[in-house]
Amino acid sequence: MSIKRTKQRTFGHGREEEETPFGGPKTKEPEKTWAEYVEGKADSAFVAYSMTARFAKGALLAHPKFGKGAVVDVEPTRIEVLFEDGTKKLGHAG
Repeated sequence: MSIKRTKQRTFGHGREEEETPFGGPKTKEPEKTWAEYVEGKADSAFVAYSMTARFAKGALLAHPKFGKGAVVDVEPTRIEVLFEDGTKKLGHAG
């Protein structure tokens, strides 16, 4: 008779922070505010938002509803954009 064992659950045990190749915690760059991203930028620096366009981290965009924003995180099919009212997740070309 054999007894089937269930897999042991792990909870990450301190892996919330990114680590360097040498095992120490990776220092994160301080996050900018919306004003720091758009301060002194001309209107021509902002690209009109489109779901079919592809955006990189740090790109400046103009959304028809939310206004001017800066891309703060990029995923394969979504971007996180910091607007004056807060962050929003939007779709983009993957």
